Amino acid sequence: MHTTLTPFTLTFWKGERSRGKPLLRAWQGTSPEYGDMRVLWPAPPYVDSLITTQVSGGLIPTATLETRGIHAELVGMPTLNRATARVGDGLVSLSRNRFAMTKRGRSLRMTYLGDHYRLTAIDRKAYTLARTPNADDPGVVLTVRQSGLGKGKKVSVQANGRVLPADLALAVLFAGVDRAVLTRGGAVRAGIARMSMFWAETHNP
Repeated sequence: MHTTLTPFTLTFWKGERSRGKPLLRAWQGTSPEYGDMRVLWPAPPYVDSLITTQVSGGLIPTATLETRGIHAELVGMPTLNRATARVGDGLVSLSRNRFAMTKRGRSLRMTYLGDHYRLTAIDRKAYTLARTPNADDPGVVLTVRQSGLGKGKKVSVQANGRVLPADLALAVLFAGVDRAVLTRGGAVRAGIARMSMFWAETHNP
């Protein structure tokens, strides 16, 4: 069902620190059309070499993105490296050009149930998710933008075009994912940070 989306906001939430348990973080809020939703990371299951973000609630399908590998134990949220995404029970195909020079060229391209999507960075705190038009549908572009600091952080969501539930689930999911590699500078900084964390972990007595 295609729906006109009223712009809405998700606010930041952080759980309490507890020994032996991960520190939980989330974006949460309400869409007038799709109801309450929450983007949570890290989401269960809590196992070695795996970190997951999950969006759920309201009238959208549950969606997840998980990162596997040794680097998953060193990051605070999933990254796009070695990532797997799902919407409901369906797998989302992911691909990107790591060597592209432009933001559009570095976009994350996704396919889900025959629909094609492109996730493109605007800057470090904002991005668009576009569903490609086809003969039966003009497509849609959702813009997600983070602002504020500390407990006042928030994410705003708006759409140009009519939205499917899967569109919205995918769009807000990436608010809880490290998207640094979608820009050249971010990819360099993320690589240096990962190497530094790995070195510190392996050399910690």
